[in-house]
Amino acid sequence: MKKIPFKGVCSAVPTPFTESGVNIKEFKKFLEFQISNNVDSIVVCGTTGESSTMTKEEKIQVIKCAVEVSNGKIPIIVGTGSNDTIKSIEMSKIAEDLGADGVLLVTPYYNKTTQTGLIAHYKAIANSISVPIILYNVPSRTGLNINPETCWELSKIKNIVAIKEASGNLSQVAQIANLCGDNLHIYSGNDDQAIPICSLGGLGVISVLSNIQPLFVHNMIWDYLNGDIENAKKKQLEAIPLINCLFSEVNPIPIKCALNNIDFNFGIPRLPLLEMSEEKKKILFKEQNALV
Repeated sequence: MKKIPFKGVCSAVPTPFTESGVNIKEFKKFLEFQISNNVDSIVVCGTTGESSTMTKEEKIQVIKCAVEVSNGKIPIIVGTGSNDTIKSIEMSKIAEDLGADGVLLVTPYYNKTTQTGLIAHYKAIANSISVPIILYNVPSRTGLNINPETCWELSKIKNIVAIKEASGNLSQVAQIANLCGDNLHIYSGNDDQAIPICSLGGLGVISVLSNIQPLFVHNMIWDYLNGDIENAKKKQLEAIPLINCLFSEVNPIPIKCALNNIDFNFGIPRLPLLEMSEEKKKILFKEQNALV
């Protein structure tokens, strides 16, 4: 069986920005909050972190901070994927050199590619680094799906160890689990499907919700993994209204707003994203206060 990057909940954390760059002081404070509330891993520079509008220098700053704060307590995974294989290789090497425990690689977007091209893209990156790789399948953002048969081919590569499945297609997740078994671990990439995907053999969730409810999501996943299926199911269903609010506008608009509501200073997203509408803020805050 391949190395397991983590089990449980991995927070896909936002990046707090100022007008001049990253608010590292606030970021460090937030990482400490996450670790003290039992998250099992952290992803930086991913979709929630607004990696597409961060400079290389800002990414390096964020990775260094996360590795330093964790200090080996939990794995730090870095989003290093892009639609440019050469740039993905460069960023993956940087992350490895800075002490990342693994990388998260989204499928190429905009230019997209064929399934054969996907295999070549991921092979090229895998051959350039030695840390574990988590594939990231989110076709709603990229316009490109990683087919189950492609997952099987990629699972033959030694350091491609897992997939973050955010296709929303549970039948596809079942097919991946059936084809790949322990050669490709599965994580839910959608908070509302965390327990359903665990029921198909998933090891946890790469979560947005855990940014504001780290202990709740940790307990939900570990309830399931420890065999308390009823409590896990109950928590999953209780969280649905808040999860819906967190995705009522494109991520990470709502989660930054929710964090600002609990005394963190994450500012607003970078353009082309805007701050959350006032109407949806009210609903978000109501549901945020309701889930205890």
